[in-house]
Amino acid sequence: MKSLSGILSAAGLAVGLALTAVPADAQQKNAPAATQALKPGSPAAIAAAKEILAMKNASAMYANAVPNLVEQTKNVLLQSNLNYQKDLNEVAVIVAKKLAGREKEIGDGMAQVYANEFTEQELKDLVTFYKSPLGQKLLASEPRAIQFSMSYMNQWAQAFAEVINGQFRAEMKKRGKDI
Repeated sequence: MKSLSGILSAAGLAVGLALTAVPADAQQKNAPAATQALKPGSPAAIAAAKEILAMKNASAMYANAVPNLVEQTKNVLLQSNLNYQKDLNEVAVIVAKKLAGREKEIGDGMAQVYANEFTEQELKDLVTFYKSPLGQKLLASEPRAIQFSMSYMNQWAQAFAEVINGQFRAEMKKRGKDI
């Protein structure tokens, strides 16, 4: 699960950092409808969703969200306030301590999303599945399968880029231009 967590942590952080640079009103306009107005899930659906997320170790994706976003915000502020570097470094520690634990809101939101995407019964069935031998194998093997899949995709993309490059060169040569 550590491999998937690492991949997802990096992806989650990238998304999180990207969102901090976009004004809130633009985020609202571009956000999918589901994230704008989630229907409240039943307590049982939320509980099942949280259990699924715990089995998938989803919290690893956002465990460092608060300190990472504090650091990113500090760095943005430093760009236009270099003379306040010492103060901003000290304030970053204070802000990170004050906001520690708020990343749990992400987990609550993710559970709400699951409760909107699946019925209560489907969530309970998923919990049962993940507790089964095959579900346990999926939880254990999927991170590695994803890691190898991503590696394969990168290798394929590199090889295919060479094919594309060759096509560009061939077409340009037809025009009498060697590149």
